Amino acid sequence: MKSYLLSDNRDTYLGMKLAGIDGKYIQNKEDIKGEFKEVLSRDYGIILLTEKIYHEIKEEVLIIKTKMKIPLITVIPDRHGYDNNKEKITSYIKESIGL
Repeated sequence: MKSYLLSDNRDTYLGMKLAGIDGKYIQNKEDIKGEFKEVLSRDYGIILLTEKIYHEIKEEVLIIKTKMKIPLITVIPDRHGYDNNKEKITSYIKESIGL
């Protein structure tokens, strides 16, 4: 099965491109929904979304996930990691020192 990446991070896009995964680097928020719909019309088995892209089209992704088994749509971190991990680390530190 072929994979496709939609990324808002250039480093993530280039790294996946070097690994042989097709994709598109998108920074314009208006283009994200259109590109996602276009990718769904193609024959991809796995669609990878960076976290920020996912948050922009979360409703559409959840609808597709409930209606279709294929493609597998998954969220990956960019080179900075997941955004919500920053909050977890802060909470762990606060808990450990008793705040």
